[in-house]
Amino acid sequence: MPTTGPFRPTAKDHWRPLVSQYRVLTPGALDAGVGFQRPSQNLSDQVTLDSPAMDVMTDLSQVSTETVSANVPVDDAEEKMIASGVRLLFVTNPLNQVIGIVTSRDLSGERILRFINDSNSARGDLIVRDIMTPQHKVEVLEMGDVAIARVGDLVLTLKRMGRQHAVVVDRNRGGEQTIRGLLSTTQIGRQLGESIDTTDVAGSFANLAHAG
Repeated sequence: MPTTGPFRPTAKDHWRPLVSQYRVLTPGALDAGVGFQRPSQNLSDQVTLDSPAMDVMTDLSQVSTETVSANVPVDDAEEKMIASGVRLLFVTNPLNQVIGIVTSRDLSGERILRFINDSNSARGDLIVRDIMTPQHKVEVLEMGDVAIARVGDLVLTLKRMGRQHAVVVDRNRGGEQTIRGLLSTTQIGRQLGESIDTTDVAGSFANLAHAG
């Protein structure tokens, strides 16, 4: 009589207990045109000039940022802004490093019109690289400063910079920067209940201070 070796369960045997303990979920098809869930940060609906600056900063540790390649046509970049509900895109290289920024103002304001006239180019021929602010020209604020600042400090700073956006950077122990947040005069103005004009430093800030 031949001897038999030890019983070795097959893969099928391993699955048998699952049948009585678990259930099979019903798969379906992915709908055409489907989007995806995006994390969102709940900023305060109303702030004053004396509110903490963090109340108006888009915190990229809580919200996904939007990026674009430098070789993308400017019209495609503008469509992405509209679809994503943002007014600024980080321009990244294949290593996902930030090489610049492009804003809605860049794509629809005097900057792109001037470039079209100076280069004698059609808008449809322009790519993001032509219009973006390159990395070495992007002004940043330090997270350590923003963390202890007030909204009024940010408004005055953005006015002095003459910009509608500012990038906030954090640093590791070695001093290397990481982009941590975004500041937008549009967002701040919405929360203040008053538009912010970065071309008029003294007048509009006085109006905001009076309104606050």
